[in-house]
Amino acid sequence: MLKTYTWPHYAYQRPPELGQAAVRRVPLVVVGAGPVGLSAAIDAALRGLPVLLLDEDDTVSVGSRGVCYAKRTLEIFDRLGVGDAVVDKGVTWNVGRTFHHDSEVFAFNLLPEAGHRRPGMVNLQQYHLEQTLVERAARLPGIDLRWRHKVVGVTQNDALASVDVETADGNYTLHCDWLIVADGARSPIRRALGLDIEGKVFQDRFLIADVVLDGEPFPADRTERRFWFDPPFHPGQSALMHREADSVWRIDFQLGWDADPEAEKQPARVTPRIRALLDSQGYTDIGFELEWVSVYTFQCRRMASFRHGRLLFVGDAAHQVSPFGARGANSGVQDTDNLLWKLQLVTSGAAPASLLDSYSAERTFAADENLLNSTRATDFMTPKSRAAKVLRDAVLSLAEELPMGRALVNSGRLSVPALLTASPLNTPDADAFDGWMLPGAPLDDAPVRAAGRPGWLLPHTGHGFVLMHFGTPDAAQRDALDALARGAVPLHPLVVMPPGQPGPADLPCLEDCEGRVARRFDARPGTAYLVRPDQHVAARWRRFDASAVRAALARATGQETLP
Repeated sequence: MLKTYTWPHYAYQRPPELGQAAVRRVPLVVVGAGPVGLSAAIDAALRGLPVLLLDEDDTVSVGSRGVCYAKRTLEIFDRLGVGDAVVDKGVTWNVGRTFHHDSEVFAFNLLPEAGHRRPGMVNLQQYHLEQTLVERAARLPGIDLRWRHKVVGVTQNDALASVDVETADGNYTLHCDWLIVADGARSPIRRALGLDIEGKVFQDRFLIADVVLDGEPFPADRTERRFWFDPPFHPGQSALMHREADSVWRIDFQLGWDADPEAEKQPARVTPRIRALLDSQGYTDIGFELEWVSVYTFQCRRMASFRHGRLLFVGDAAHQVSPFGARGANSGVQDTDNLLWKLQLVTSGAAPASLLDSYSAERTFAADENLLNSTRATDFMTPKSRAAKVLRDAVLSLAEELPMGRALVNSGRLSVPALLTASPLNTPDADAFDGWMLPGAPLDDAPVRAAGRPGWLLPHTGHGFVLMHFGTPDAAQRDALDALARGAVPLHPLVVMPPGQPGPADLPCLEDCEGRVARRFDARPGTAYLVRPDQHVAARWRRFDASAVRAALARATGQETLP
């Protein structure tokens, strides 16, 4: 038990499949009830796809583990119905500060521009997030969440996947159309099947300490990330400190490859390090208690493909990165955001199974981007040679004196969504646009009014394909929108009107009350955007043309033409 948290224990239920002669077949099984597996199951249920979720444990994660959740992930959590709970419980921050010795050399703001619903980052211990997701899953019909059901075997053929499950009452087998593998970095399923995972393991060790402070080291309105290179309290190494929920603080100390992990986790070694950090910052009067301690090494690796027949790998089972940059859990949740709408179309027969290949193509691209940034950050923080360290220290010294050096400082480039500009699902621009809302980009949020009530743009997307039309469509365009809304893959119209201008009463309509939507989308009257169910741009035009939209919709669903 932690001082600030008591783990829930969820009830095991005897599986109804025991003693049945016939093997039950279900559309979808998800293995692993961590943040990624739970997000996948919730997304499936919200899209009308029944899901059976298996986990070998009966509680949430031990220790804070994943902590930082980025703006794009928070927007996905909004769609899953947990965004407010995560933001309200967590610690919001946008500013990060980096120090060399005791001098500040670099600072950044993750959200320098106003007009976004969600902050750049929220810190929340993983156990809080998982409990919130479990409670959300329990409220949704269509999710069969089974605790202490351990997957012990997986096979597949062209027609189905077969899952062998071990329980206290005996073993049973399930057949499923699709299997989402979210069983973590060590992934027993991936290992048992001998599937590849390639990359780099870094020869360094870091200590994580979750600490409950009995005072407030920073003003309450300055919730910021602090990173130190070679600080006086931990010379020759690096350290990181930021706040979590319930007055818990996450502190990381670089230890070096030769450190003894078991010895370093002992309070007699951890406590002096934390005391030295607090004293060096002038917080000599603040006491603390250790909440959780771990020592870890990290790696930057991924599978060559995230799809293997009817098996779809997500999160740490598919890719692993170092924790600096908060790219682990965020990229895993974004995996599920990319996957589930495609899986729903495939299972309903509205799209071919080959659409799932685009999941692997898009998310391996995103993983490579994360791996590159994570590797660069790790190499900067933990130089692998004397020459590399001399160069790193020179950059830090330069950054103290000149702004030009600050851009070279790398204490972890923080998680941002991938721009899927090379996706085969995109329709390239035929018209000229400014800005970054190009095909493949996730939508920017912005304040709007709907039926006179203030709100935000993103909640009006994400339930299916959306055609955003700026200004009132003419009669022919309205007829075309009506036909597209009744298609095999329904296209939902969304009219965006300038500030103060009423829209058509018979179509879903938003007022761009501050003009930010038009500015961020470089839109003028007649502009149209085709938006995917994961809130990424699929195509855009200066004027809505039904045949062009139909062709782009077919391309975005992996088809030559729409039926």
